[in-house]
Amino acid sequence: MRPVPAAPPSPVARCAALADETRWEVLRRLGQEPLSASELAETMPVSRQAIARHLGVLLEVGLVEQAREGRQVRYRALGQQLTRLARDLETVGRAWEQRLDRLRVMAEEQAGRDSSGG
Repeated sequence: MRPVPAAPPSPVARCAALADETRWEVLRRLGQEPLSASELAETMPVSRQAIARHLGVLLEVGLVEQAREGRQVRYRALGQQLTRLARDLETVGRAWEQRLDRLRVMAEEQAGRDSSGG
C-alpha cells in the first residue's frame, strides 16, 4: 500500500485533479469497489495507459490508494479524503452564502432609503 502524504494536498490541488471527466468517473468507480487499471480500462473508452495516468494524479493528491493483490495492483477511493474535501467546499459555500445575505440586506436597506426619498 502506498503511504498517504504527510501533509495532505490542498483542496485546490484536489479539485484540479477532479476537473477531468474521465478522472471523476475513475474515482466514482473506485468508490464502488477496488479495481485494477486493467479492469477500469476494460469498461471505459480510454486506454490502460490513460487510466494509469489518471490513477497517478488521483494517487498524488491522496484521493485513492493502491494495494498489491497477487500480481495485480488494485486501487480504491479514500472516502475520508473525499469527506474532508466536501467539508472544505461546504465551508467556502457557507461563507459565500453569508456574503450574499449581507449584500441582500444592504441592497434592501438602500432600496428603502431610495423609496423614502432619503
